[in-house]
Amino acid sequence: MTVEAGKYIDVKGVKTHYHEDGQGEVILLIHGSGPGVSAWANWRLVFPILSENFHLYAPDVVGFGYTDRPEGINYSIDVWADHMIDFVETLGETKISIIGNSFGGAIALHIAKKRPDLIKQLILMGSMGIDHHISDGLDRVWGYTPTFENMKDLIKLFAFDQSMAENDDLVEMRFKSSMQEGFQESFSSMFPEPRQQHVSDMALSIDQLRKINFPVLLIHGRDDRVIPLQDTSYKLALALPNAQLHVFPECGHWVQIEKTKEFAGQVIEFLKKEEMVFY
Repeated sequence: MTVEAGKYIDVKGVKTHYHEDGQGEVILLIHGSGPGVSAWANWRLVFPILSENFHLYAPDVVGFGYTDRPEGINYSIDVWADHMIDFVETLGETKISIIGNSFGGAIALHIAKKRPDLIKQLILMGSMGIDHHISDGLDRVWGYTPTFENMKDLIKLFAFDQSMAENDDLVEMRFKSSMQEGFQESFSSMFPEPRQQHVSDMALSIDQLRKINFPVLLIHGRDDRVIPLQDTSYKLALALPNAQLHVFPECGHWVQIEKTKEFAGQVIEFLKKEEMVFY
């Protein structure tokens, strides 16, 4: 399955690109905000594993990947969350679980706040969504300018296994993706300086988090230098009333890539268990 094998659907006038596979309980997978990111770049390794157990939808959020970049749009967490809500409703789904990666985790939390009626469970991986001081790593990610060397440096930042940055095919794939028409233009408009403001804008208050009562699985790489564990998932685990936290050692921000089988196993166990206990 490749990027070109994705589908398109009109979501309130936004031509939205997405991937779909599997049967059963519905999971919406929301990608992160790295340069050149798309749903497929984020989820391609776990898609064939999870699709054996669930009905998966992995869209490119408005402004990212192969989804439209509407002229004059002012990107914000509300715009992104509303786009995902509208995507789910356009598909005709009424109850879903969400896996959100980093920025996608913040979107998932905002969906839960706005439309709790849509949600069964949440899985938040290396998630934003609680206020914290922006890391140097995230500042570098959002401040990316497209060169091969800059992309190589970001892969070193994302991964615990530094040898991944020596894979020129991987670096070239991500670099070329960031250079596709429209990608960098929209990306650079989303997170201008001062970037701390964007972290705060994506955050829910502690009181808001305490009202999210769904079962939540938090997954984080212990060695994440982009979204540090202690500043985010640890605090989310204390604030969310029905949350559990799993930490992977020797793992950076790319849990689904560096720990693919283990990550998928955690997701399957959590969702199947919660399905039996609560539904």
